[in-house]
Amino acid sequence: MILENITIIIVTYASDKKIISCLDSIDKSVKVIIIENSQNLKLKESLEARYSNLDCLIPEENLGYSKANNLGLNRVKTKYALILNPDTLLKKNTLNNFLQTAKKYPDFYLIGPINDQGKNFKKNIDNKIFEVKNLKGFAIFFNMEKFKDKEFFDDNYFLYFEEMDLCRTIKLKHNGKIFIDPNIKIIHEGASSVADNYIEEIEKNRNWHWMWSTFYYHKKFNNFFYALILISPNLFTSIFSGILFYDQ
Repeated sequence: MILENITIIIVTYASDKKIISCLDSIDKSVKVIIIENSQNLKLKESLEARYSNLDCLIPEENLGYSKANNLGLNRVKTKYALILNPDTLLKKNTLNNFLQTAKKYPDFYLIGPINDQGKNFKKNIDNKIFEVKNLKGFAIFFNMEKFKDKEFFDDNYFLYFEEMDLCRTIKLKHNGKIFIDPNIKIIHEGASSVADNYIEEIEKNRNWHWMWSTFYYHKKFNNFFYALILISPNLFTSIFSGILFYDQ
């Protein structure tokens, strides 16, 4: 299969340790675009010197997950794009398997793999592809021909719910096909993309981003009052936790 038909997009934030292993698992004939949200110029220079197939973009501020991925997706010129987390590793046949599935189901919008960690995948033990409503955000394969309007992730999400919103929008607006193929495997460590010295900074903002994204998602697809009622039990706790973090 022609791997040059794929562009891989990876959003990083202080992901120096993890990103090398991820990039080393990617075939060097595949174009890679990295959006480095922590403005690490040294990382950009080292990565572009080490990998000839890579461009590293550094925005003026931390764009979050949605805007950063959209920045990358809008630069894609290939037929397909693959969104990856920095703490993932591709298996030997991962990209070829994506292309084979895309050829069999050319009308797809998105395809997701399974996390090859041997922990929780029990469905479809016969390894048949199946249609789903949502995908996990650690790896999403885009059929770029279905996104000619350039409507990818909703920029209003900074962190959390982005892939749920994308999948639901595709279903509601286009009745588009979203698949998981158990034959496509990617190793995802999970919650390990960020360097240890940045973890506290991330934790300071995690509750707020989760609360906002929960509210915005349900306001968008249900209504304002439903969203407000849904988050109310946790709202005070999140505000209090945020104050404690910033006072430390």
